[in-house]
Amino acid sequence: MAAQCLQPTVAQRLTSRSQRAAPCLAGSTLPLRRERQRQRLRQALIVRAEVDVSQQTGALEKSGPDFKPLKDVQAIMDILPHRFPFLLVDRVIELEPEKYAVGYKNVTINDNFFPGHFPQRAIMPGVLQVEAMAQLGGLLMINPENEAAKNNFFFGGVDNCKWRRPVVPGDCLMMRVELVKFNKRYGFAKMRGTCHVGANLVCEADLNLVMGK
Repeated sequence: MAAQCLQPTVAQRLTSRSQRAAPCLAGSTLPLRRERQRQRLRQALIVRAEVDVSQQTGALEKSGPDFKPLKDVQAIMDILPHRFPFLLVDRVIELEPEKYAVGYKNVTINDNFFPGHFPQRAIMPGVLQVEAMAQLGGLLMINPENEAAKNNFFFGGVDNCKWRRPVVPGDCLMMRVELVKFNKRYGFAKMRGTCHVGANLVCEADLNLVMGK
């Protein structure tokens, strides 16, 4: 009889199991964990560019920038003396003479500086970002009708230059230069330049440009 009393009944076993399981089920985070796993899976499977397409219709491949050029690369080469591989402005999309200009360069792995800067990690040299802003400043400074000025445009100096983050292949380097001071008599201009990739400021500098005689 004593031995039989030591053996738990089926009902006792079920009651004991339910009591052990009840605290776990009451505070279970299993649904939350599963939802987090599903979210991570979706993020891993759906790789999308960080582009706001909330106000656009159609697929993501139709949402890229399509700026109408005020000056395309042919018009730029009609003004600037720079040529491949040192022409660093692809388009001008806004320009108000003697005030400001906005343009951009599409950065690609085919740019000739990437094999050396750097072989293991391609980064656009910061000095070329400054040069690109200076070229945009030249388009703001040079009178297209003045043929002599086109070959007498020089970079006079740079101040307060800062680089904020790397520029890499695939980036669209958006540039803006604003004319701060322009002495036409001596052919000297001081400009403020900024570069952005998306909403991120990547480079800024004060530029001194000189028109030779």
